[in-house]
Amino acid sequence: MARTIRIPQLLIDAAGGDADPARREWLAALPEVVAELASGWELELGEPYLPGGQCAWVAAARNRAGDELVLKAGWRHPEAEHEAEALRLWDGDGAVRCDAARSLGDTTALLLERCVPGTQLERCLPEPEQDVVLAGLVCRLWERAPPAGHPFDSLQQMCDRWADSFERDYEIDSRDLDGGLAREGIAVLRELPRTAVREVLLCTDLHAGNVLAAQREPWLVIDPKPFVGDPAYDAVQHMLNCDARLATDPAGLSRRMAELLTVDPGRVRLWLFARCAQESLHDPTLREPARRLAN
Repeated sequence: MARTIRIPQLLIDAAGGDADPARREWLAALPEVVAELASGWELELGEPYLPGGQCAWVAAARNRAGDELVLKAGWRHPEAEHEAEALRLWDGDGAVRCDAARSLGDTTALLLERCVPGTQLERCLPEPEQDVVLAGLVCRLWERAPPAGHPFDSLQQMCDRWADSFERDYEIDSRDLDGGLAREGIAVLRELPRTAVREVLLCTDLHAGNVLAAQREPWLVIDPKPFVGDPAYDAVQHMLNCDARLATDPAGLSRRMAELLTVDPGRVRLWLFARCAQESLHDPTLREPARRLAN
């Protein structure tokens, strides 16, 4: 009897709330796609991880050789393109290994090394210690330069899309966001990536929920959103997740991460400002951090 493929509620809610009908069609076809992947790779699947993510179905798997793996079947979108290529470039040096990858229509499928015990860094260490672990890992990843002809988009391209979206959404509904702060945030998103003096392959979605405890190494990065650009950007998502420190001392938080990463503290502060300004259109709690960082 074929195994029932269960879809986590978080993934259902995220796809159902998306205005793109193609994403809802992807979700409807996902059980059949997962079954096809399991058959093609000859996998025994476990239950999906909960609560799971908003763009991918992820579950423990075992192949015919008995290797403990993870199957990830994700909705194809620009920020998640080329995860497999990034993981293969890093080749297990600070990140999980990618054993295989396939594309099936709107699905990007990865067969990944399984982290055991797989506990998230955010559940194991307080934030100041998380800072150190994350900085150590990402500095190692930066050492692997993308080769000529690589497939990765630039951070500049992503920031231009963000700036366009921010500008459009602000014009439609300002939500009482200060106009000067919004304009400056948009300008920084457009200009800052163009002034980088060094470019590396970035994770861009690096935070303590995307670092897992493992046996091969103490900690391994998962779920990168790879882009090539300014290394000063790569601490931003972690800082956005540090609610208390971001609210009370955003400048101090940005200085600490810049020191740990040995990158320009002024650029880290500008990146954090731009992202706080962008997100504050829909999250008013980020407006005060953005104001403090702008001063």
